[in-house]
Amino acid sequence: MTQNRWITLAHGNGGRFMRELIDDVFARHLGNPDLDVQADAVSLHLQGDLLFTTDGFTVQPLEFPGGDIGCLAVHGTVNDLAVAGALPRYLSLSAVIEEGLEFDVLQRIVASLAKAAKDAQVQIVAGDTKVVPRGQGGGLYLTTTGIGVRASDNEFGMNRIQVGDCLLVSGPVGDHGIAVMLAREEFGLRGDLQSDCACVLPLTRALLDKPGLKFMRDPTRGGLATVAYEISRATGWRVRLSESAIPVHDPVRSVCEMLGYDPYYLACEGRVVAVVASDQAERLLACWRDLPQGARAACIGRIEEGPSPAVVLETELGGERFLEELEDDPLPRIC
Repeated sequence: MTQNRWITLAHGNGGRFMRELIDDVFARHLGNPDLDVQADAVSLHLQGDLLFTTDGFTVQPLEFPGGDIGCLAVHGTVNDLAVAGALPRYLSLSAVIEEGLEFDVLQRIVASLAKAAKDAQVQIVAGDTKVVPRGQGGGLYLTTTGIGVRASDNEFGMNRIQVGDCLLVSGPVGDHGIAVMLAREEFGLRGDLQSDCACVLPLTRALLDKPGLKFMRDPTRGGLATVAYEISRATGWRVRLSESAIPVHDPVRSVCEMLGYDPYYLACEGRVVAVVASDQAERLLACWRDLPQGARAACIGRIEEGPSPAVVLETELGGERFLEELEDDPLPRIC
C-alpha cells in the first residue's frame, strides 16, 4: 500500500492509488465471498417479501465516545430495516473521502464498520469510493443501502394505531446527541457519557410476532419528540407523554439544563419507540426488559382523542406543555 499518511486526490483518480485504497482498506476489512471489488454490480439470491432502504451519514467528529461514523452507518441502516419488520441481509457502501483524511483514521472507521456488519450478520456486497478536494467535505461521508427480508407475518404500521394504545421506549433518550456534543468540546464540557449507537435487532425481534404490536420506529434525527409528532400527524390523534416516565440519563439531563437543549429532540442511535395495544403493554415491556438493551425500557405515554393533533408532555410538576415540530437544528452533523 502507498506510504502516504493522508488521503490525496490521487486516491480517487481510478489508478494505482485508488486500487490500493480499495484493496488495502475497504476490501481488507469488508472482504467476503460476495464482495467483488472489480465488478460494477452484484447478483443476489433472495426469497420472500423484500424491504429496501438507503441513508446517508455525516457526523463531527468522525469518532466519538461509544462509536464512529462507520458503525453508525451500519447500525442506522440495519435499524431502519429492523423497525420495519425485516431481517437485514445485505448492504452497499459509498464512501466520499475528503483529501487530507489520515489513513489511520480511515482504517479504524472501516474496521469498526466491518465489525458492526459482522455483529448484525449482514454482508456488504457492493461499494464505491470518491475523493473530494480538501475543504469540500467533512472528512468522510458514508451512504449505505440495505436489503432485508420480512421476518414476520404480523402486520403493523401507523394505520394500525388506535386511541388508547400505549407508547414504549426501549431505553434512555438523548445519549447519542449529547455524547457527540461533548466530543466536540465546544462548550468546555467533558464527560464519560457514551453514545447509544447499537443494532436494535434484538429489540425488534423480541416483539415482531407478539400480539398487540402496532408500530415501531427508531428515534434518530429529531429524537423521541419527532417520532411522537409524526404519529400524531399521521393518525390525527394526540400523543400524551409523561415526563416522569421517560428515561433520561442524569448527564444528559444536566447538560440539557445547562445549555438549554431538550432531551426529547436529541437523536438516539440504539433505541426503539413502539406503539402497542394497552392490554398487551406490560407483557411487551417485559420482553424488552429481559434483554440487556431493554433493561430501562418504559411505558411513556398513550394515544388519546383531542381537538387537534398534538404532542402533549405532562411535566413532573403537574403541568402540561406542547412539544412542537422541530424546526431549528440543535446539534448539527450527529448522524
